[in-house]
Amino acid sequence: MKASVAIQVLPGVTDKDEICRIVDECIAYIKAQGLKTFVAPFETTIEGELDQLIEIVKQCQYIAIKAGAPSVMSYIKIDFNPNDGVLTINQKTDKYLAGNNEKEWE
Repeated sequence: MKASVAIQVLPGVTDKDEICRIVDECIAYIKAQGLKTFVAPFETTIEGELDQLIEIVKQCQYIAIKAGAPSVMSYIKIDFNPNDGVLTINQKTDKYLAGNNEKEWE
């Protein structure tokens, strides 16, 4: 795996339920691509090849518009290392998620 992308999609709507519905459509699309994905409260991280990840980012814009957003802003983080690869989602998060329970989130 040579790249990791984190995307935060912000539909140009104000209703909180609409925001969630549109973002959920983007997340469903991302998950349907069959890549390693980690959904967090502010962004979704995806691992794969750079060209495929960039295409997913691009399609999320169209999905948000098609879902009813009049506009969309997205914040993107890209980690790319064509020679040595990048740290995986698991390498970044496992130590924090191991044995996770509700008490840790209070």
